[in-house]
Amino acid sequence: MRKYDAVIIGSGPNGLAAGIEMSRQGLQVLILEAQETIGGGMRSGSYTLPGFIHDHCSAVHPAGYLSPYFKTLPLTDFGLEWIHPEISVAHPLENEPAAMLYQSIEKTSAELGLDNENWKNSFSYFVEHGEKLLRAGMAPLQFPKNPFLLANFGIKGLQSAENFVQKNLVTNRAKALFAGCAGHSILPLSKRLTAAVGMMFVIQGHLATWPVIKGGTENLAVALKNYFLKLGGEIQTSFRVENFGQLPEASCYLFDTSPAQLIKIAQDQLPNSYTKKLKNYRYGPGIFKLDWALSGSIPWKDPNCEKASTVHVGGTFAEIARSEASVWKGQHADEPFLILCQQSEIDRSRAPRASHTGYAYCHVPQGSRLDQTAAIENQIERFAPGFKDLILARKSTNCKEFEDDNSNYLGGAITGGVADLKQFFFRPAIKLDPYSTPNKKIFICSAATPPGGGVHGMCGYYAARSALKKVFGKKASTI
Repeated sequence: MRKYDAVIIGSGPNGLAAGIEMSRQGLQVLILEAQETIGGGMRSGSYTLPGFIHDHCSAVHPAGYLSPYFKTLPLTDFGLEWIHPEISVAHPLENEPAAMLYQSIEKTSAELGLDNENWKNSFSYFVEHGEKLLRAGMAPLQFPKNPFLLANFGIKGLQSAENFVQKNLVTNRAKALFAGCAGHSILPLSKRLTAAVGMMFVIQGHLATWPVIKGGTENLAVALKNYFLKLGGEIQTSFRVENFGQLPEASCYLFDTSPAQLIKIAQDQLPNSYTKKLKNYRYGPGIFKLDWALSGSIPWKDPNCEKASTVHVGGTFAEIARSEASVWKGQHADEPFLILCQQSEIDRSRAPRASHTGYAYCHVPQGSRLDQTAAIENQIERFAPGFKDLILARKSTNCKEFEDDNSNYLGGAITGGVADLKQFFFRPAIKLDPYSTPNKKIFICSAATPPGGGVHGMCGYYAARSALKKVFGKKASTI
């Protein structure tokens, strides 16, 4: 086999981003993918009925649209089209209208009653400096270019979501809206840093409405792939790497894999002290997901919910906090917090005329195989009576099935690992350069590195920057 400058194992958003950045520097790069198609979690297909296009993992990508790295790439030249909804998030509540996260902070605040000024006071400054904040928040730990901005964010963000709402919000509507955003942390809302996660999702919603990708998330993978190929890169699919000896000769290797896979493949190339640290890496809870083919729009009690790409289903802050805490106790919530997306309301190419697609998932204990179909559909029915009558077909995916399909999702954990204080900045191990390993030729570029989970490519970009500097003495492009 020929020798390459870099070989990348895995073609998720970070593997493709790393490949693009290294190719932009004139290097010969090969990406190896175990599946028949590239993309990792960025895959789409007719999983229920013909003509209904679903997304394998997630469909709504605010971090992808706002990604500082993706913004430097000519992806629209390769067919990528973002479609923005009228509303980012709808949060249905009982006996009152749903709380809404609009791009306009004024409009959002105006519907929160007594929290009108509180919401603006909590987020306006950060939205005003949103681009700078995103660049800092989606980067590894480093000396900040905007220390005052980050210090202000840290004062609020390092606390728990529970403390944040107690100090800053008074109404159930505002607290619930924030709880849904903080719930993306997959942590108990009593834990530190859950406020930071909630704040970042709110800020992203005020910077741009949370979009879907026309035709399916897979089209982002296709655009990244085609740009990579145009730069001279190579991709080989259906190439499952089980051991380091399978890999072609290269100056460096970047692993878009979980730490567990890195150990399995390259243990003989790494010292025991480092692999021991990787074995202590925590992946956290998994998810149980349902994809639906529907005969019509979800009949929300508040029809304005149809205008949102994402609906956080779970009721009040206290209910969501109880649901998320139970998962960390190894329990399954009877009324789980749901992240629900309704792609076809935004992108009509996703379903036949008058029909719709949708999905929802809840957090479950790692490795769970319990069928949560009834719990999820009952929770939706609570806020959208008649929903069950619209179901033409469904596909369920439990933790084991997620891992079987994508080894990065160990135990069904789709975000690359726990993002608490112990692992938020220093992941997968405590190192000044988290992307490097003790082997000067081996790097890790997956969501197990900063800034963590999400379809944004930033882990891949920073890992490529590390490899370019340490192996080739090159500087990556500035973002």
